[in-house]
Formats: sequence, C-alpha cells, structure tokens
Amino acid sequence: MRRHFTCTGFVLDGGRTLFLWHPKLQMWVPPGGHLQPHEDPVTAVLREVREETGLEVEVIPTAPTFPFSYPGQVQPPFTILVEDAAEPGEPHQHIDLIYFCRPLPGARLCPPPGTLLCWASQEDLLRDRVLEPMGACGLAAPVPQDVRILALEGFRIAHRESR
Repeated sequence: MRRHFTCTGFVLDGGRTLFLWHPKLQMWVPPGGHLQPHEDPVTAVLREVREETGLEVEVIPTAPTFPFSYPGQVQPPFTILVEDAAEPGEPHQHIDLIYFCRPLPGARLCPPPGTLLCWASQEDLLRDRVLEPMGACGLAAPVPQDVRILALEGFRIAHRESR
C-alpha cells in the first residue's frame, strides 16, 4: 500500500482548540495536510496551519532540545498515526505526524473564504459536545474520538508548558 507523510497541528489557545470542517470526511479535524518534497515536518505543520486558518503558530515542544548547534534539530511529533486516506483515486494511507501548536502573540484568525472553523473548549471535548461553526450555518457534528482524545492531551501538555 502507498503511504504519504502528512502533519496535523492541534492549535491550542488558552482553554480552547481550533477545528475546521472537512467536507469530504464530514467531520471536525485540526488543521493539517501533506508534507511537500524536501520539507521538514515542523515547517510543514506551521505552513498547513497558516494556509488553513491564517494563524501564525509555533510548535509546543514535547521533547528536549539538546545543547549543540550541529547537527540541527527538528522537534519530533507528539505521536504518529497511520490512517486510511479519504482522497479519491488509488487507496493509500497517511503517516500523520501529530503536533501541538499555539498562536504567536498578535496572531489573528484569517481563514480562506468558505472555511468553516470552530473553537472547542476542554469542557466541550470532555462532555463530547456537538460543535457548530462560527457564524452558525446549521451544520453541527461531534468531534471524532481519536481527535478528541489527542486534543485533550494537547490541553494537558499546553498547561504543563505554561507553568
């Protein structure tokens, strides 16, 4: 089976995390997408979040950075998922590198036209609430279990980092 590398960035801002509506999957997901040729995963996740939400973010470190300048270091993902792809054409899988991110100071949400977004609180996810997009258009759906569990873990890590 063919596999493509992808990245996902859970954007955590205070007590909330950002989701966008994936029209093909018909569910709420965090920003993410395919790595481009010769792109490292951190560059890719920062690019994907910016392209899909307009937000400038940084990766929340989940592993140590070592005290040397060479060779360079790239923050590893929190976890890696292997998912069946929903794209049309030849069946394949995504090797999805999962990161937790936070907006840079002064960053503003500015998604492309037609993008449906919603912020979910930790309480929303703990109670498995149905989410509705900003500017409510009648669309509402719960967050998939894997996404919900990872987002809750992101809250834990972001809280630890803020101390």
